[in-house]
Amino acid sequence: MMAGTAVLVLDGTTPHDVFELVGIDGGVARVRSSLWFEIGEELAIRIEENGKTRDTAARVRAHTGSADARVTELELLEATT
Repeated sequence: MMAGTAVLVLDGTTPHDVFELVGIDGGVARVRSSLWFEIGEELAIRIEENGKTRDTAARVRAHTGSADARVTELELLEATT
């Protein structure tokens, strides 16, 4: 996990910590979760990094890795804050 960085799913304004962040690179967040999200599904997320917060939308673009080490790729869309 990237120290000092978290990716949270937003339900309205309520954040839920359902991801373990693997990394963020080139507009794609790679995360692990015990929850299954459908390819193409859009999520409202919050990225917290080094004391800064930004809310954005993300689209599930792929699931990679083996079943016991599944990584979900989230394409980061337009930032809202």
